[in-house]
Amino acid sequence: MYVDLGNGLASVASPGVSRDSLERLDERVAGAHERIERGRGEEEFGYAALNLPQETDASAIEEAVAPLSGTESVLTVGIGGSALGAATISGALGLSDTYVLDNVDPARTRDTLSSLDLADTAMHVVSRSGTTVETLANFLVVREAFEQEGVDWTERTIVTTGEDGPLRTLADRHDLPTLAAPEGVPGRFAALSSVGLVPAAIRGADIEGMLAGAWEGTDMGDIEGSLFETPAYAYGAATYALCERGASVNAMMPYAEDLECFAEWFAQLWAESLGKDGLGQIPARAMGATDQHSQLQLYRAGPRNTMVTLVRPRERPEHTIPETDFGSLSYLGGESLGGLIDAEFEATEASLAAAGRPSIRVEIDRLDARGVGDLLYGMELACVLVGELMGVETFAQPAVEWGKRATRGLLGAEGDFEEAEAVGEKSRLAVSPDR
Repeated sequence: MYVDLGNGLASVASPGVSRDSLERLDERVAGAHERIERGRGEEEFGYAALNLPQETDASAIEEAVAPLSGTESVLTVGIGGSALGAATISGALGLSDTYVLDNVDPARTRDTLSSLDLADTAMHVVSRSGTTVETLANFLVVREAFEQEGVDWTERTIVTTGEDGPLRTLADRHDLPTLAAPEGVPGRFAALSSVGLVPAAIRGADIEGMLAGAWEGTDMGDIEGSLFETPAYAYGAATYALCERGASVNAMMPYAEDLECFAEWFAQLWAESLGKDGLGQIPARAMGATDQHSQLQLYRAGPRNTMVTLVRPRERPEHTIPETDFGSLSYLGGESLGGLIDAEFEATEASLAAAGRPSIRVEIDRLDARGVGDLLYGMELACVLVGELMGVETFAQPAVEWGKRATRGLLGAEGDFEEAEAVGEKSRLAVSPDR
């Protein structure tokens, strides 16, 4: 991963951070790095995620999915980190016929199932706790759909879950192939494990190369404790500094359609990890070059509360634009779409700088397994650093857990869920067309 902080400097943008400030901040980065390395070394909860590129067994995943290889479609059933990692990896690698059920909207579930040939579909069910209500509900719905089509769902299903819980019990009862969700790793940090890699493995993608790309992106895990030597720390530290100076919004804007879901994955990573104690930075999702024609207006001329992260691969497939005898379009003839989108990228970067708005450039070599692994791991490491600098509990998600308990209480699950009582206490000021 390559990071350029130039357009986030105070000499270019407001808010911006000076080179002297970065030098001083680097002392804190060194201290945070020591804490991160200690957590990695002791496999502490959350920090253990940073060891996944080395510890994930690609061959074990490939062996587990072998009976499903060549399947026409792959359906992931999960939510949040149990789905976004898989969707991001599949999308970034351009893998076709991979689908996700990560919500319980009945219309979406119905439409997705009706579009699949279930006799030639593999299902990957993911829940670390094994109790996630949305995942379990969708699993039951998909299982019924298999049965209605006369398909043996047990031959089409693979499960990733923890050592205990209802999903583990069900998998054991039906002798389903099961992979262990990594211990001590929150779902949003688990993309580089069986949680995120199974659909890509079924599709025959180079998951070993993805893990190698993640590890090699930090010199085989030998991370240097300076923002001037480690790109992930450069991104994290500069983002933290800009947030402290008023950039409370981070617009993630990849210039590659296959990274659209990456922006969603980043939004969860950033929001759920850092949004605590009145702190955090709001992630926004944009797509280059599409959103140059919409959101860029706000980022360039709206409130000075936003930084933009511009992401692109350095190498792309080429597709030549045909020559034309139409005079006003002749400048396009013979150029390439790749060259055009790169020009759009650089124009957006320059446009923001001209308006004094901060941006950071992030690049990878190419959108392949190694590049995607490098990008995901780099952003995870950057997020952990920002959490250390902010002083928040990066790997906790109490607000999310509150909502989960309230939902289970409303559905009548066994146990005491006092959070559900808040639903009946809702304040109301209703406005409707009914008089």
